[in-house]
Amino acid sequence: MKSRSILKKINILLLIVVISLSNYSYAQNSQSVKNIVLVHGAFVDGSGWKNVYDILVKKGYNVTVTQQALTSYESDVESVNRIIDQLDGQCILVGHSYGGAIITTAGNNPKVAGLVYVAAHAPDEGESEGNNGKLYPPAYKSMIKGEDGFDYIDPKKFPEDFAGGVTKDMASFMAISQTPTADVAFKAIIKNPAWKTKPSWYVVAKSDRIINPYLERMYAKRAKSVTIEVAGASHCVYITHPKEVSDLIISAAQGKK
Repeated sequence: MKSRSILKKINILLLIVVISLSNYSYAQNSQSVKNIVLVHGAFVDGSGWKNVYDILVKKGYNVTVTQQALTSYESDVESVNRIIDQLDGQCILVGHSYGGAIITTAGNNPKVAGLVYVAAHAPDEGESEGNNGKLYPPAYKSMIKGEDGFDYIDPKKFPEDFAGGVTKDMASFMAISQTPTADVAFKAIIKNPAWKTKPSWYVVAKSDRIINPYLERMYAKRAKSVTIEVAGASHCVYITHPKEVSDLIISAAQGKK
């Protein structure tokens, strides 16, 4: 009788331990990443993230917006890593357009928990976004290559090609305030792409004229990204559809696959 009582107590203790471990594991998995880093792409700066920023901050996230100089791929990656290193804890790294190539490398930072690509490039080992763009040619023909090695979008065609859906006044302002981008940045060869080891999410802009939507789908499929497609969205999907973009970023922060 005594041995049965002892065995019963042991079984109860084991059950308590199992339940406790399960609850602990669930709590760990359900914890959200609170830091979000938003990385802009070529020809623009971080101000375009304002609508997404506002939504995420109201949801309680700590949001940082990068302002890399677009003078070289290496320096842009360094700029983003500098921001990541300053954070207290892990982050979700979000990249738009050329910013996707940046987070593909910067995402190897140990503090990065996941990657979100927003109408962005996600090159593989040995690839560059410039060469990948030739596989699925984009619709726009408005890039101007400066004699000084910096590229920009023809301001007259910027609203239609880059900023479809953005208000006329804002698109016109973006056109004349754009940041010329070093042509060599688009030719940078990617090494050790972070999406191969980190979970990823992807926003496909179905009416993108800067990056062919079929290329975006290829990137998302190859990276096994959780993917949404936004109908009617241009390359500026992060400006025109901030809720859809923010919702996917929140899903990434919560680890939802």
